[in-house]
Amino acid sequence: MLPLCWTAVLLDGFDLVVLGTVLPVLLAGHIWGLTPATATLISTVGLVGMTFGAMLIGTVTDLIGRRRAVIISVITFSTFTLLCAFAPSAPIFGLLRLLAGIGLGGCLPTAITLTSEHYARTGKASTATTVIMTGYHVGAMATALLGILFIKTLGWQALFVFGALPCLVLVPLMIRYLPDSPVTAEAKPTLRAAIATLFSGKLVWRTIAFWVTSFLGLILVYGLNTWLPEIMRQAGYELGAALGLLLTLNFGGVIGLLVAGYVADRIGISRSTISWFAVGAVFLALLSVNIPAVGLYIAVFLAGGFVFSAQVLVYAYVTRTYPSHARATGLGWTAGVGRIGAICGPLIGGALLTAGIAYPWGFYIFAAIALFAAIAVSTVGGTTVKEPVRQ
Repeated sequence: MLPLCWTAVLLDGFDLVVLGTVLPVLLAGHIWGLTPATATLISTVGLVGMTFGAMLIGTVTDLIGRRRAVIISVITFSTFTLLCAFAPSAPIFGLLRLLAGIGLGGCLPTAITLTSEHYARTGKASTATTVIMTGYHVGAMATALLGILFIKTLGWQALFVFGALPCLVLVPLMIRYLPDSPVTAEAKPTLRAAIATLFSGKLVWRTIAFWVTSFLGLILVYGLNTWLPEIMRQAGYELGAALGLLLTLNFGGVIGLLVAGYVADRIGISRSTISWFAVGAVFLALLSVNIPAVGLYIAVFLAGGFVFSAQVLVYAYVTRTYPSHARATGLGWTAGVGRIGAICGPLIGGALLTAGIAYPWGFYIFAAIALFAAIAVSTVGGTTVKEPVRQ
């Protein structure tokens, strides 16, 4: 099961990053008369689609089952990603990215819910969740690599085809081998009941706290991924070094995910999530200091390791908090609200760069956001799903 969900999240990461990979080619070639403003709108539309997809499919998952929802999500984003290769105009291209975004937004929370429920009884739910999310980063790196190898020879359309074709193999394998969640046999709630659960009793504040934390966490993830190279160039680094720091940031994220899940399964999801955001704040602040190159790369690596995996720990925390009949709904809405932060992150970084204060103030602001996220998630309290004690 884990390899199938991991592959689905890999394709999710591939399809989400593919737009950023091809946009420079589209702009340089004046495809459809595309401008930076139009490109920004298309990118934002895709994130809006992901917001609705996370909320919609996340909620529907509690009604139709995790397995079916994962398969529907993969088919949806793969189909519309393939159609992007044949888009005749910018408006159609934007519409297709919106529709693909709905599938992308639904895939992640559904795959995480299915995986965490499957491994919950073994005491490895957090580890399984963070392992799943390494697929996202692998998919993102695969997009960049395929772009380097094939865009010049096969054209930008090839990347959308590459991102969609694995669906032809993955979906049949999922239909045959992907098990459903252990909670599928339970009585299905109504749509209204699933959503109402998020705001019942003590869950009201926990829901708000998760939303705030996810919003802040994705400001960091998208803000850093979008603007770190340019911020470091403003600090005086060459472009090659700045891009190297971006790669280091994401490599740190992969390693951080593996470590975070292991730690969370041993000391508890609450303490680990709070600690990860707090330590991430320290390393983000450290990036504002002029330190030797080796120290800078280490600081960027550790910042990525703590910040990126902290956001995934939030998702794992959600699956340990809501009852099974509203678990996917809770995760979907947490991820959906977080996508608003994904939109705000690049806007904040862009505003700081425009004002000429991105370095060092950008890192101070990002550090403060990570600290606020630690405070917000600390108010959630303990989990309602008992975590097995690991020896």
